[in-house]
Amino acid sequence: MLYDVLVIGLGAVGSAALSSAARRGARCVGLDRFDPPHVLGSSHGETRITREATAEGPAYVPLVRRSNALWRDLEAWSGETLLLRTGALIVGDERADDLDFAARTIRVAQQFDVRHEQLSARDVARRFPAFTLSEHEHAYFEPHAGALLPERCIAAHLRRARADGAEIRANTPALTLEAAGDRVRVRTAGETLEAASVVLSAGAWTSDLLGEAFAERARVYRQVLCWFEPSRPDVFDAAHAPVFIWQHGEGDAHFYGFPEVTRGGGVKVATEQLSVTSTPDTVRRDVRPDEATDLFERHLAGRVNALSPRLLRAETCLYTATPDGGFLVDAAPFSPRVTVVSACSGHGFKHSPAVGEAAALRALGEPPAVNLAAFEWSARPSYAP
Repeated sequence: MLYDVLVIGLGAVGSAALSSAARRGARCVGLDRFDPPHVLGSSHGETRITREATAEGPAYVPLVRRSNALWRDLEAWSGETLLLRTGALIVGDERADDLDFAARTIRVAQQFDVRHEQLSARDVARRFPAFTLSEHEHAYFEPHAGALLPERCIAAHLRRARADGAEIRANTPALTLEAAGDRVRVRTAGETLEAASVVLSAGAWTSDLLGEAFAERARVYRQVLCWFEPSRPDVFDAAHAPVFIWQHGEGDAHFYGFPEVTRGGGVKVATEQLSVTSTPDTVRRDVRPDEATDLFERHLAGRVNALSPRLLRAETCLYTATPDGGFLVDAAPFSPRVTVVSACSGHGFKHSPAVGEAAALRALGEPPAVNLAAFEWSARPSYAP
């Protein structure tokens, strides 16, 4: 059988691409090396931030706006809550100049007329008693931002894809990928599948299929997620606390977190590291106690004052990141029939419905609903040897 579209990797983007292609009547099949949604890639962890004003650059605003419409459509179809509108608080240091994430967010919000407020340290203390800002810090608040529930989102996309006729092959790694004239062949352990087009959304495993051409533009980094016990649960539930991103100290030191979305489940907080690379096959999956302690003492102590250092649980996830933190959505170097959708560089989940839809439309030979020019192969720099 010749499929119209074959999707490799059914995380955030892949599940959305499969659902989008199936909804348009295409003959589709999706492969994943595990059973999605799972905790071994980049699309898990209970919550993910969504915000409309993207300090990462104005090219992302159309993506998140299209994604917001698609999230609402998926919620209506599934009958589930997929997005908690908690608002988002972004804290920056006025002395950081161009590195001030909050100031960059404000500029994008003003450019695109995103509803927001600018808050002083005193304003934040009055409205959100869980947080204590210094005299040099200021904040951006976006009331319609919030937290996506990633496992629910992926499961809903996959259910919808099946309902529209897509096949899903879980626990089926793609071993090789080969362009062959008017089709692409994908070999698994049990068979060889053929499709007119392939969407490659394999995240940290993308290099296994693309090799050095991808590896020189994207690297894999292990990240640590921690859930701490709130000392004041009343100010940290989703009705009273926003999602938050907090830049502080020298350079771009920052952390981010969420309200307690499940009573007793803890407040999820994390930071990012882009200095020590890993691979999905060799990464350390558990979290050392000192990693959680360092996160709390370096980032949270004295800032998030309604949180105790008691760790309730911890997980790891993988970032596949480019040198400049930009997305890569483009044809593979060896074939226009293969659309590569990675790396998302740690800020992709909120954009995943729009990116998945764009990849599906591209695979079907139709124009995407959003402009992908900023995410082409040539727009991404390479890592130094």
